[in-house]
Amino acid sequence: MSHAYKDFEPNWLRESFSPTSYRSIFKWGAPDRIKAPKESLYKLLKETFQLTDEAFSDYTEELGLDEVKYELPIRLTTQQLGKFASIVGPDYIRTDCYARLSVAYGKTMYDILRLRHKIVENVPDAVLYPDTKEQIEEIVAYCAEEKIPVYVYGGGSSVTRGVECVKGGISLDMRLRFNKVVAFNEVDQTITVEAGMSGPKLEETLNNAVQNFGAKRAYTCGHFPQSFEHSSVGGWVVTRGAGQNSTYYGCISDIVLAQEYATPIGRIKTDTYPRKAAGPDLNQIMMGSEGTFGVLTHVTLKIFRHMPETVCRYSFMFRNWETAQSAAREMMQCEAGHPSVFRLSDPEETRIMLRLYGVDETPLMRLFQSRGFKEGEMCLYLGFTNGEKGFSKNCAHMMKKIAKQYGGVSLTGYVTKSWEKGRFDDPYLRDTLQDFGVVIDTMECSVNWSNMSRVHAEVRAFCKSRPNTICMTHMSHVYPQGANLYWIFITQCRDPEEFKAYHAGILSAIQKSGASMSHHHGIGKMFAPWLEGSLGRREYAVFKALKAYFDPDNIMNPGGTLGLDLPEEEKKFLREDIK
Repeated sequence: MSHAYKDFEPNWLRESFSPTSYRSIFKWGAPDRIKAPKESLYKLLKETFQLTDEAFSDYTEELGLDEVKYELPIRLTTQQLGKFASIVGPDYIRTDCYARLSVAYGKTMYDILRLRHKIVENVPDAVLYPDTKEQIEEIVAYCAEEKIPVYVYGGGSSVTRGVECVKGGISLDMRLRFNKVVAFNEVDQTITVEAGMSGPKLEETLNNAVQNFGAKRAYTCGHFPQSFEHSSVGGWVVTRGAGQNSTYYGCISDIVLAQEYATPIGRIKTDTYPRKAAGPDLNQIMMGSEGTFGVLTHVTLKIFRHMPETVCRYSFMFRNWETAQSAAREMMQCEAGHPSVFRLSDPEETRIMLRLYGVDETPLMRLFQSRGFKEGEMCLYLGFTNGEKGFSKNCAHMMKKIAKQYGGVSLTGYVTKSWEKGRFDDPYLRDTLQDFGVVIDTMECSVNWSNMSRVHAEVRAFCKSRPNTICMTHMSHVYPQGANLYWIFITQCRDPEEFKAYHAGILSAIQKSGASMSHHHGIGKMFAPWLEGSLGRREYAVFKALKAYFDPDNIMNPGGTLGLDLPEEEKKFLREDIK
């Protein structure tokens, strides 16, 4: 928090808690880090929810400080547990309550609310910590023989219930041991890593390539999702993730060069050619499969020259959403190169960001007023460029030129630097606010320029149909043909099922508006009921055929992932012609 409160400040939970408590599972990120809202944002929340300081005088929610304890039977036999112990070693298999729950839930608010209420369901019977791909291949082969369900846990940042062990079985926790570099190739500019490697470890390894590999220069992965500090390379790949710098570096589906999987039918390995015309691309087929075809073991990624000194930062304020959209489209279609970060906030998000990043306390607010920009209408755009010095400078110059052509007011690089400084910290707000019954969660979708205004208006209308709700939207991961719209909603909610129903309504609104239901979060089990209706019957049948080939007995992430074994009555078809 940058400034002390002048008036009343809630007692944000700052004390330490047990490493085997419920809170240690549902809390975001590092156990010793929190983020409290600035006073101006806190006051805005009170105004929105029509609350007084009294409502924040004491915690209204379960803090999750109790030790994890529940009674759910282990369904694996002594012989099966012994076999797993012989593969990974007796020290690397756990069946205690904490270990089983620690890999069962992700980070959607539905997961967090259930944990706060001590609702424990869908946990594995045992957690295994593999060390090599050979161990994983042996585990999957044995599970195929014994018909034991197999789940995988990477960084745990899933917001789609992607890791939930609906059918019990085992969960492979990749964090502890399966996180090593397999190969580094500076000539081809690639790195091969085990799927459990974390984002920070990958980036540190590449930034220090000179010392680590005797390389000629430093490199970067170019992939920085907001969950970067607490997500894994494997998680990025199997969900088709995107980082905040994707407009220049590409999404993970552009960065992956090769993959290796342990499947029930054996090892599946793709080649490392940069491009080919040899039938459908197996790399693209495997990405996004979310563990339903097999366990991702090794990944070969493209890497990029690390040149932080060439980054150019800038930000602008536009008069309104429609003007801002037009400017953004021209920036992406002008063929002057693409910036790295490209973030355009709608009016409501702009209002929040001005408070979140301290702009509301600077002379910039007087500048907006002098130009006739109105709070509740103006839109904040921020970005920066990467690449060779001349390219980065020219691309930034063109983005600024276009922004000014559309009436944008330059805010220099101040706002962008503020956003960059806190971009990985914002999720910590969820814990501090949810202690007082205020929930924050996100949704996102992919749209074309031609239907962006419709999608924005219709989805926003549903989000705001819940009384006293903040609904922020920004455009990110931008393309010449369209962009990702990312929704952040803040509301009061305590009941998991009430939240789940609201979340489902947003998904339906996204699909009805004509958008793709996910740009980079994946599908998991939470979005799965809408998938077949979104793609179409015949199109979705291709997924089912692949599942039948790779996993004929449905042991890989079963229980609704991608909707592949979802009961027909639970599927959501929003257009009659798809049925």
